[in-house]
Amino acid sequence: MTATLRDDDLSLEPTTGSDEFIGFAIVVDGERVGTVALRPEDRNSGSIRWNAGADNLPVAIRALRLALDHAFDDLGWTRVEARIPVDRDNDIRAASISGLRREGITRGAGGDPDRALLARIVGDPPPFSRDGFIAILNAGLPTKRVISQGLLRDEQGRVLMCELTYKQEWDLPGGVVEVGEAPALGLVRELEEELGIEVGVRGLITVNWLPAWRGWDDACVFLFDLGVVDSSITDGMTLQPTEIKSVQWCDPETVRANGALAAVELLDAVELGDLAPYREAPLQA
Repeated sequence: MTATLRDDDLSLEPTTGSDEFIGFAIVVDGERVGTVALRPEDRNSGSIRWNAGADNLPVAIRALRLALDHAFDDLGWTRVEARIPVDRDNDIRAASISGLRREGITRGAGGDPDRALLARIVGDPPPFSRDGFIAILNAGLPTKRVISQGLLRDEQGRVLMCELTYKQEWDLPGGVVEVGEAPALGLVRELEEELGIEVGVRGLITVNWLPAWRGWDDACVFLFDLGVVDSSITDGMTLQPTEIKSVQWCDPETVRANGALAAVELLDAVELGDLAPYREAPLQA
């Protein structure tokens, strides 16, 4: 029989009724206020679930920490995870404060809700320590997609545009910056991978925020100046066939006829010369 777990006036008292779970009643000052249960998945890992009431966050945190300590110290588990409906903000917060880190979202089929997946593994720094606090925040804070694009002109003043495989509209060369990668270096890498050329980044022209569009999440676009080159540079390009159909030198009329709305609007602003360091693209249809 599992022993009662205690933290000052709060205790987890073992319950009976299911061989599938290691269940506890959450008791505060002798009053039962909720439940918490561990479910073994294999010899070394399991999941945790609880019900401490929607407005009982401090109690939920203390109960979860007791149960997690029991899972690691007494049961010998190396991983404990929780899957929480995304609209249960307090439960997600309780899990995070208790030391579980966000790992992603598991999608629900049919009427099942999407669930936030959080987990703690043995050896994670304590959640109340500096390292643990930073790790939990890094796992749960929102991230912003960053795209780097380059403005490359030829001797006639035309702009290089890419005809893409995954959308009809043409766009400026560049791509998504990888995690931990500087935007300028990301642009250099993208152009080497997709066009087979080495470029030098001359400076930042503007940061252009893109609202969500056609299923794509919003993003910040860093537009860099790549200078002026001879138009013959395209003759030696090696295009990545999975993403780039062709490249074209475009005058303003060609850009407007074929470019993505955000690219057209941005290049028009560049031509006018009235470009703020930060700007927001209009909503696109």
